[in-house]
Order: sequence, then structure tokens, then C-alpha cells
Amino acid sequence: MMQKVTMLDVAKAANVSKSTVSQYINKRYEYMGEETRKKIKEAIDTLGYQPNYLARSLKQKRTSMIGIIVANIMHRFSTEVIRAIEDYCHSQDIHAIICNADDDPDKEKKYINMLKAKQVDGLILFPTGANTSLYEQMIKEEYPVVIMDRKIHDVKGKIPSVVANNQEATKQAILHLLELGHKHIAIITEPLTITPRIERVEGYKEALTSANMPVNESMIINCKKADMQKALEKLFAADNPPTALLAGNDLVFIEVQKFIKQHGFNIPNDLSLIVYDNIPYADVATPAVTTISQPAFDMGTKAADLLIKQILKEKIAYEEYQYECELIIRETTLSHLS
Repeated sequence: MMQKVTMLDVAKAANVSKSTVSQYINKRYEYMGEETRKKIKEAIDTLGYQPNYLARSLKQKRTSMIGIIVANIMHRFSTEVIRAIEDYCHSQDIHAIICNADDDPDKEKKYINMLKAKQVDGLILFPTGANTSLYEQMIKEEYPVVIMDRKIHDVKGKIPSVVANNQEATKQAILHLLELGHKHIAIITEPLTITPRIERVEGYKEALTSANMPVNESMIINCKKADMQKALEKLFAADNPPTALLAGNDLVFIEVQKFIKQHGFNIPNDLSLIVYDNIPYADVATPAVTTISQPAFDMGTKAADLLIKQILKEKIAYEEYQYECELIIRETTLSHLS
């Protein structure tokens, strides 16, 4: 059996002290010349040395791992946020474990308990909002946590959160449709069980109210994806069907696309369309899709930074960090002025 290469072996091969090798491995280069760094790297590569991360984590009282519990990994926004978090963590020599909760509170609870049992240093959580006692327990324990995308209410104590300004972004999108002359504007979302969906509907209503337009509840659809085709059938069979529609996220947009294709709608001549989400290839589609773009990479980077600062016991503000979205007008919205 081949004998395990030790840090001392690397030190001897590089003709430096063991403590210098330790400093190199922990990226403490302040008092280390370029030549020394080069010799240590060559010794590590030649000998095939692998640092003992378990021993290092015991010494540092950290595992250099974090957990990300995402509500639904199928959303483009979620995958972009995860990528940004992972990129930032990688730059800090921290590993990320990603779990998909499927918007299931029981699954979320199991993942939280599992990751804590594995002694990850902290969690970034897209919460279901249904595990209040568990969130409060982590606050009480001063366990590093950051909430992403969704707000949680009625929780005693504070957790830093990173969210988008859903209500204002939706309001601006609807105002854009009103400026184009649309009077019958619909919005379709999944059930109003989480704050982003609730806020987007509120933004829709606020825009209509501010323009002195009536809020017609029949133009507001909130249902499961499996029920959306029937709901859209009913919506467009009405006496005054919508001339414009806002799809509440990328997965809802897919259901809307199915309906459009089945009924032969011409976009934007028959129906102007806006999608709330970062959908891939929106700019090269035919027609190019008007979207409300969320700054996913900035939000993910901020969440990772907030979490790592907590892990390192650095001071942060335990508040809500809200990010503005951008309405990107492309070809699926058209003037309806007569």
C-alpha cells in the first residue's frame, strides 16, 4: 500500500518549513515570496499531496461547506442564483451542497436538519414559509442563514434576506401595456402561496388603480400549472378577452405558449405578452420576448457574501436587501391604440 503523502513531505521537497506549507494551503501568502509559492506548488503537484480537510475543519471549527435549499430548481432564476452563489463560494474556497425542496415544507425541513447534521457552516434558503419554528430555532442558535427570493412573515427575530422588487416591477410592466392602449390586461400566476406571486398580483392591481382603470378579478388567474389550459380557455372565451397578458414566471410562460400555439394566436398582433422572469434566448426568439429581468447574479452574489460574513463572525445588517428589476421591451408587446 502506498504511504500517504504528508505536509512534512511537501515541506522537505520544497525545502521550506511545515508552517510555510500550511500557510500556502490556507492561502495566506502575505509573507511568502513568489519563488517559495512556486516551489511549494511544484512539490504538491509532484508528490500528489491532498490536504486533510477533515483535520483542517476540526482545527478551524468549520467545514468550509454551505447548503443551498432551493424551492424549485426548474426555474431559470433559481439556477442563475445558484450559479452565482457557487461561483462566489468557489472564490472563497467554500463548497456548496444544493438541495431541491420542490416547494414541499416536509422536504425542506428534512434538508435543513440533514445539512445541519452534516455541520455545514450555513444555509441559503428559498423558503416554503411553512417551517416557522425551524427558522426561529436557527435564529435562536445564531446559525448563519440567508433568505433568498421569498419573504417569511411572523418569524421572531431577524434573518437577512435578498429579494426582488416584485410589486414595483410588475406595476411598471402593466403601466407599459396601458400606455400602449391596452384596456383588457390579464395576469396569470401559480397559486398565491409565496410572496413573489402575491406581490406581482398586487403590482398589477396597483398599476390599474393608479391609471383609474377597474380591476377585473376575472382577468387574474392563480392556479396550478395543470389547470392553466382550462383557465386560459375560460379567460379567452369571455366577451372581452384580454389583448395583453403577463405570465407570472418562466414555467407559467411555457403553459401560455402551449395555449398560444394550440389556438393559433399571432403574437403580438392578437395578444401582447410580457414574461416575469429571466428566460433563456428571449432576445433571439421569434418574436423576441418582452421580459421583466431579475438581477439573479447580483442577488446570488449578495446572498453568498452575507452568509460568509456571518460564518466569519463579521458584522452585517440583518435586513431586507431589495433589488430592482428591469423591463426589457422587445417584440411581443405592440401598440393597441386605435
